[in-house]
Amino acid sequence: MTEDTIKRRARGLDRAFDILDFLKEIGQPLRPNDIANGIGSPKSTVYELVASLLERRILEPVGKDGHVYLGRQLYFLGQAHLRHFDLSREADHALQEIVSQTRETAQMCLLNGRKYTVALMKEGERHFRISSDIGENAPIPWTASGRLLLAHLSDQQIIDLIDEDDFILPDGERLPLERFLAEIRQAGLDGFFSFDSVADTFTHCFAAPVKDANGVAICTLCIVAPRADAKNNYNDYRRVLIESANSLARRINE
Repeated sequence: MTEDTIKRRARGLDRAFDILDFLKEIGQPLRPNDIANGIGSPKSTVYELVASLLERRILEPVGKDGHVYLGRQLYFLGQAHLRHFDLSREADHALQEIVSQTRETAQMCLLNGRKYTVALMKEGERHFRISSDIGENAPIPWTASGRLLLAHLSDQQIIDLIDEDDFILPDGERLPLERFLAEIRQAGLDGFFSFDSVADTFTHCFAAPVKDANGVAICTLCIVAPRADAKNNYNDYRRVLIESANSLARRINE
């Protein structure tokens, strides 16, 4: 296989993942033409890749108008991944324990490329729901977890990673870079970070890192609570969360 062929196939693989990521973000079936426009790729390339992904059941046809969406083969691949991914199984137990001790909503959160996402969630034992869409990407600076998940990076690596527009908060204000970097460094020292959510006006977010054997945060455990309850139970929630994150880290690093 020539070097040009290898590079061509690598570019095709990148485009295939662009297609899958775009469909996940949009959350509905699309025509290949719309996908091509969305990812800025030549239509001929997208049509060819869509045909290949359909053949392998990575995509599935939807309706009679040429729409396609994520296929069931991805579900089976995901199940195979989970069967051999101790973190997900162990984190699920950790979240259940956090909910049982605090009655608040608990989450496991990760970086997804240049964004943040909720990977697992257990709803709290309350009459009203506090929840997030699992797998939905969010700007890293909007999150408590983001301060911990970036703590191992240099300032320049953080600047290079985050899109400039992601520093614009939901209220339209821009988060100063210097403040964000300072919060990251302090969170790294504390092994904990919490703040009033910038995405709504009634919740407070707690986050603690789950670190690998090298001391790098591979994910976070989080509690999302109403602000009044978070204030009244702050020390208890902080203790439960840090203990749970440290316990999970010990189990997965054994």
